[in-house]
Formats: sequence, structure tokens, C-alpha cells
Amino acid sequence: MKRICLSLQFEMKHSICIALFISTFFYSYSFAQKGYDHFKVAVYMRAYEVNKMADLKLLDSLWNIIEQQVHVDKVYIETHRDLLMVQQDTLNRVKNFFKERGIKTSGGITLTVYEPKRFQTFCYSNPQHRKKVKEIVEYTARNFDEVILDDFFFTNCKCELCINAKGQQSWTDYRLKLMEDAARELVVEAAKAVNSEVRVIIKYPNWYAHFQGLGFNLEAQPPLFDGIYTGNETRDAFLSAQHLQPYHGYSIFRYFENSKPGGNDGGWVDTGGSLYLDRYSEQLWLTLFAGAPEITLFDFRQLLRPLSQFPDAPWQGKHTSFDVEEMKQSAGTVIPSTIAGAAGYVFEKTDPVIGELGNPVGIKCYRPHHSVGEDFLPSFLGMAGLPIELVPYFPAGDSMILLTASAAFDPDIVPKIRQQLLDGKSVTITSGLLKILQDKGLDDIAELRYTGDKAIVNKYAIARNLVEGNTKEILIPQIKYLTNDSWEIVYALNGPNGWPILHEAEYAKGSLFVLTIPDNYADLSNYPEPVLNTIRAYLAGYHEVQLQAPGNVSIFMYDNHTFIVESFCDDKVSVKLAANEASGSLIDLLAKLSISGEIQPASRGWSQPVIPAKKVFQLELPPHSYKVLRLKY
Repeated sequence: MKRICLSLQFEMKHSICIALFISTFFYSYSFAQKGYDHFKVAVYMRAYEVNKMADLKLLDSLWNIIEQQVHVDKVYIETHRDLLMVQQDTLNRVKNFFKERGIKTSGGITLTVYEPKRFQTFCYSNPQHRKKVKEIVEYTARNFDEVILDDFFFTNCKCELCINAKGQQSWTDYRLKLMEDAARELVVEAAKAVNSEVRVIIKYPNWYAHFQGLGFNLEAQPPLFDGIYTGNETRDAFLSAQHLQPYHGYSIFRYFENSKPGGNDGGWVDTGGSLYLDRYSEQLWLTLFAGAPEITLFDFRQLLRPLSQFPDAPWQGKHTSFDVEEMKQSAGTVIPSTIAGAAGYVFEKTDPVIGELGNPVGIKCYRPHHSVGEDFLPSFLGMAGLPIELVPYFPAGDSMILLTASAAFDPDIVPKIRQQLLDGKSVTITSGLLKILQDKGLDDIAELRYTGDKAIVNKYAIARNLVEGNTKEILIPQIKYLTNDSWEIVYALNGPNGWPILHEAEYAKGSLFVLTIPDNYADLSNYPEPVLNTIRAYLAGYHEVQLQAPGNVSIFMYDNHTFIVESFCDDKVSVKLAANEASGSLIDLLAKLSISGEIQPASRGWSQPVIPAKKVFQLELPPHSYKVLRLKY
């Protein structure tokens, strides 16, 4: 096979030079020549690269490499980043290049003054900066009928103009209003004034729990824009500053979808911060599992990176889901050599999966807009095997709802909890929310106390049955209660003393559960498997199937009796699914195998409610892999 080796050097703004060495083959992959049946794929081109593509021979040679390895339906062509504006003649050449190839083009804007300087943004208190932003938007809208803002439409400016304009307001209150007005006046109205047909989309990044502090307004902005877009980048939880969990790539798309139902245009993934190839591929398929109709690959430059830049992280062990031998067979002749090929391989494998899925469902977890408290905890709960559906509204219609500390931002949260219980439904609150509400009316429902004391534990008990924990010791808050007024379901031990992990307090026809959250949220997945299984049985028992597995195994649920079970573990794991006793068999949809189950009898511990009989199905999951399953009744 003939190999072409290209050495490319882009002269970037501010004299930053990036040498990019890539290799590829003449042979095209069969899957790159056709579209995917259940989603669209887009590629984002930064202004830096677009500015160099007036040389169409260079663009053609590079695009050849990408299109051989992944099918692309759309290209977002950026007009501005870091005060670099792409000139009209260059823009025309690039637009026509893709038009001739039948690829849709849309505009992109990054509203940064200088991104390397801690994402320096425009100052929206400065009239000259506001004028510049409006000019950028108008220029882009004249060139495209669809425009997307990359995720820098926020402000971190604290210049004297901002300080004086803010006055006595908090930075959060000032910036929320400032950026709502900027979105309306400088972006949406400005774009539509020069192109009445233009669709304007705002892409929101992955740090939703902190949006309000920088002016991203998930309450007021989505109605202003024609669409929103989700930053599904989770990168690496170990070394990336945000330490986002893999499950976050699913839950954040669901949260944004529930913030603008039907208006979440897609999910956006880049290679930055992914230390190994599985971590990149997981981001891609989780975006699609969450229901994204389009996935954007950031960016043109990164797609040309060689796969050799993805060694296994030394402490992570061997990652096997990205099967090179299987890639060879899938491609027919050659192995993909760049990130574009990795994406193409993932899309080829995932496309049939998406066609089997219904609408995502899960335990509704209420997070009001602009709230803080136990930030990003829902993704840690997802890693512990709870199916989470993050929503910005109080889900009064559900038989079980989950509330973290952020729910305290709803001033009516205690009356809403009480009404749920009066209606015979269940509410689970975290220990963090208990701490906030225990003297704000919650003590009328149950006299539970978050004491402020801590305990180090590594032994557990479930209904008087001792469960040996992992060797890892876990630091938890101590929850106290009145004997016989409420009941321990799962508790942790240190010597002859113990504290609740999952606690139940009956009220009227309903039940209030308190889930103890370790000081390190990641330790949720270090609770022993029987502890996790019991938590899942109580919190997700109203769903038709519950996961029985160690931590760092997740379940994604859909409304057509279909489930995806995914392991983020570095070793093979044994997994069980506990379903309604009346269920028939479990179908592995990709392997086309039927899995038989065994009846797990009903159980009841001392002073505990009955856990009904279940039909349990067992399967094995290799590291960093998933199975698509359906219950057949």
C-alpha cells in the first residue's frame, strides 16, 4: 500500500507555529463514502485555518485526507477568532470549494479578543467592543444562512467600565442581564437585520453549573436563538482542570435538550485533553446516545492529528474498545491513520445502535437555572449506575424525583417536596440539600440533621447484613435521626458506630429518602456493589430494569424497552440487569443473541419495605465498552 507522508506548517497568529505531521493512504474507506442513517456529521474550521485556505490546492489535499476517513455533511466556516477576520475573497473560495462537493456550509464565530490569555473575551460594557461584535455578526450573517457562536459568548471582564456599570449588583446578576441584552441586540437582531433568513445558534460549553457567573443565561437566551448546541467535551477527568466525568457527555446534552425541547441542534466534541483513544471515542458515542441529531468535530486541524498521539495513560491500564484488528476488517484494506479515521470508525459502529433507541428516560434530577450547589454531582451519580435525566423544571408528575443541593435555589422547594409526598410519591434528596433545608421547613417532614461531623468508613450494612467494603476508606458526612421516626436502609460503619448512607422517612402516603454523598463525589463509585445495587433498587425501582454492577458502570435507558450498559472500567466486569419478574428474555441487539435470566426472589430486611422478585440477566463487559439490550416480553 502506498503511503503519503505530509508535513504541514501553519503560520498562526502571534507567531505561533504548529508543525503537523500526518500519514494516510490512497484507499478510501467504504463507510466514508456514504452518509450515516441516524445523524449528521459536521466539521468546524477555525478562522486561523480558513485564512490559509485561499490556496485551494492546500485545502484540497487536506480535505482529501479527512473525507477518505469520515463522511461529513456540513462544515462550519469560522469568520472571526482573536480579532482575526477572514477576508471576503478567501471566504468565497472556501465556501465554493465545499459547495462544489455537495457539503453544506454554515458560519462560525468565536467572540474572543485573545483566547490564549485565559479566554479573554470582549467587554460588553465597552461601546467600542459592542460595535465590533455587531460588525462581526453582520459580516458573518451576510455570508451564511446559518451561524453558530462557539462557546465564548460570555464575559470575564472586570475592567473599570464593568465595575462601575455593575454597581451594587453581584457579578452574576449583572452579567446575566448584560449578556441577555447582548444576545438580543448584538447577535440575533443584528444578524436578522442583514439576513432575515439566517438561523442563529448559540453553542453552550460543558461547565453549565457555573454559567450564570459569566453571563451564560440558560433561562433567557435559548428562546432568543433559533437553536442551541451542546459542548459535549469531557476530555480527561484526571488531568483536565474541570475533572468532568465521562457520563457528563450524556447528561449535559439531556439538560440542554430539556432547556429547549426540540431546539438542541447537536453535540460538539474535540480531541483536546483526551489522553487515550477510548476517551475520545466515548465522547463521540455518548453524544449520540443522548439523542444528538448532529455531531460536530472540532476542528479541521485536529482531525489531521495522527493516532500515534494517543498513547495509553500509564496509570489507566490497557484500553481495548478501540479494536485495531476490527478496524482493519471494517475498513477492508487499511487502518485509519488520523483522528478523522477514528471518528469515522466510531460512527460506523454506532450508527446501527442509534436506530434501535427510543426516547431517553431516567430519574428526573431537578436543577433550577442559575443554581449552584453540589456542582456536577449528577454526572458522578450517573457513573455510579443511576440513570439520570437532568431537567430545569420541577418534575411533579414522576413517582420518584432526585434533588441535589442546587434545588435549594427554588424558593418553593420545601412545599413542592411536601406535595409530592402527600400525593403518595417519593423524593430523594442528597445530604447536601438536607444541610441547606433542615432548618427551612424540611424538619416538619422529617427531623433529620446534617451535623457537620465527618466519619471515615469502609464497612457497610444492609438491613443488618454486613457488607465488606472496598479497601478504600471513604469520608462521609454524619447524618443523625430520631430512632423509629425514620429508618436506615443502608448504613456505613467504623468500629461499633454507624451512619446512614440511604435513609427513609415516611410522610403521609409518600417517602422521603436521603442519600449520603461522600466528600469526594468520585467515591460514590467506590461504595461496594451491594450498596450501589440497593441504592439503584430504591431510586430507580420504578423503571423496568435496574443495574447491578460495580461503580463506573452506567446505564442509559429509553422508552422502547431498550437499554445501553456501558463500562468505563479498565478491566472486564460482570454486570447484571434486574428486570420485572414477568419479563421474558433479554436481547443483545448488536450480537443478535438472546440472554436468559434467573428469578431473584422477593426480599425484605429488618424494618425494610419489600423488594419485589426480579428476573436477573448476567453479562460480561470488556473495558471501555457497551452493549445495546432490549427486554422482550
